[in-house]
Amino acid sequence: MLRHWEDLPAFMKNEKVKPYWDILNKKRGQLFLKRVFDLVCALILLVFLSVPMALIAFLIKCEDRGPVFYRQLRVTKYGKQFRIHKFRTMVVNADKIGSAVTVGEDPRITKMGKKLRKLRLDELPQIFDVICGDMSFVGTRPEAVKYVEKYKDEYYATLLMPAGITSEASIRFKDEDKLLSATQDVDSVYLEKVLPKKMEWNLESVRRFRFLREILTIFRTVYAVLGKNYN
Repeated sequence: MLRHWEDLPAFMKNEKVKPYWDILNKKRGQLFLKRVFDLVCALILLVFLSVPMALIAFLIKCEDRGPVFYRQLRVTKYGKQFRIHKFRTMVVNADKIGSAVTVGEDPRITKMGKKLRKLRLDELPQIFDVICGDMSFVGTRPEAVKYVEKYKDEYYATLLMPAGITSEASIRFKDEDKLLSATQDVDSVYLEKVLPKKMEWNLESVRRFRFLREILTIFRTVYAVLGKNYN
């Protein structure tokens, strides 16, 4: 579940990443348990959520006849690029007419999309990414390629584990779009102010990785969606 140090991509083998690898190297058993949990739970959820997901897909298609899924290129474990599965919540070709980050009352968001985003239902199709191994239920949210290209050396430690559907950082920054809505240069503000704060949480999660701690993160995510503020 964790590559040997000498087998990591060259860009990850730096002195900032090594301490994080050492920590995870001692927890290979818990990493294995994490993968088993992800696979079993994702398969079970797929059975129970197949009908609701089919209904959501139908409603999205009815709204503007566009594609059901949004398949933006993201980055996961060891820098692997993959196309994430999300229900489309924005107009067709939204990534070509604005930033890769969504802000407050973004005009690109559809009526159906607003409802899906509020309850985070747009992320349900990421179950497929969990089954494939590109994602986990808990882990650093997968960033767009252009943001990963700006990473500091230490940030690459988050790529020692699969990207996640939720994380402690995403709980604290669940209203990230509102934080960015007051600026004109969204990408610069995200890279210079928001991303560093999120990475503090992400790196802390790697340092303190425990399988049971991730289960608690899942419960905190549910409470956050229901309105609890963890800030």
